[in-house]
Amino acid sequence: MSKFRKAVGKVHLWLGLASGLVVFIVSLTGAIFVFQDDIRDLTEPWRKVEAQTTAPVLPSQLQAAALAAHPGVKAETSWVTYFGPARSATVFFLDEAGLPIQVYLNPYTGRVLHEQNLRTHFFTIIQEIHMHLLLPEAVAKWVIGISISIFVVMLLTGLVLWWPKRKQERKQRFTIKWGARWRRINYDLHNVLGFYIASIGLVLALSGLFMIYPWMLESIVYVVDGKPAPQEIMQTKLDPLQPATATAQPLPDIVYRTVRRLSPTNEMILLGPTGTGKDPAFCWTYQKALHYYHRDEYAFHPVSGQLLESRFHATKSAGVRFSDMNYDLHVGQILGFGGKIVAFLGSLICASLPVTGTIVWWGRRNKARKKKPRLQTV
Repeated sequence: MSKFRKAVGKVHLWLGLASGLVVFIVSLTGAIFVFQDDIRDLTEPWRKVEAQTTAPVLPSQLQAAALAAHPGVKAETSWVTYFGPARSATVFFLDEAGLPIQVYLNPYTGRVLHEQNLRTHFFTIIQEIHMHLLLPEAVAKWVIGISISIFVVMLLTGLVLWWPKRKQERKQRFTIKWGARWRRINYDLHNVLGFYIASIGLVLALSGLFMIYPWMLESIVYVVDGKPAPQEIMQTKLDPLQPATATAQPLPDIVYRTVRRLSPTNEMILLGPTGTGKDPAFCWTYQKALHYYHRDEYAFHPVSGQLLESRFHATKSAGVRFSDMNYDLHVGQILGFGGKIVAFLGSLICASLPVTGTIVWWGRRNKARKKKPRLQTV
């Protein structure tokens, strides 16, 4: 073995041992989370309603119905989401005890269908483990970020180690020798599956890193567009010198009517809290329910309801569109159900690599110990 490959092997080994547990947990929880919407649609009937030709009720009515059992919660602090014709609408808020509550309602009648404490929900826990390992967010950012960065290096060094030195080795590098002993099968599972999954693993790892470190994604936008990423619409500021007349209608209703008019074909509408009147009210509309790539963004004056800023998908640059698709890319749904299957299998194999790699290292370690000559006593 050349000195270069030996050095790469050492790097691959020790970095793998250092990051393996975190990569295993993050990859396994990611695989579970991929199909969360599909599983919840099958197990939570309140997520679906019968589509009707009548217009949905206004968000202020949904807020009033959802908060009727929580008189201590202000409507201005809640989030309202319309998911499309055949789906229930939701109102999300923190209750009097600070618990995250999601209320599902029939969007055509405003009737409450179900109330859910998200803190104890299975997929919320899975997501929290995936994103934070149940650690404080500031700590998790570095633990997971460093471990996934190491995993990217692992995938690249693994390709170097996988590369066959001789022509006769090529076939065995692409196939698993199922009839061999279990140690050889484990080695092939690590080596061969690692090669096949490398490109998918890189996409999953890098898109995850883009969420942890936004500056990385902003750098991609700069490279693609040749200019810095535009300021997020949530950073829109109010002009304190501009007079504003309070609207007679509830602000969420004004926002809803405006975005329905400006984004008429978008299925999903997410209305943010209207707050205390000191910051803009924000709204996002999405072309397809539960997909976050194709979206229009809005900022409204919190007193008058005047539209302050809008940003439409059709007018966005290539770099910004790439930035918008990052979440859908991370979970595979950018390619529909087939993409989810690829992301699921990719995540499972990524979770297996630290396990099979550790077994390979442990077996070689024990083999080396047995071969090591023992000192003879006289």
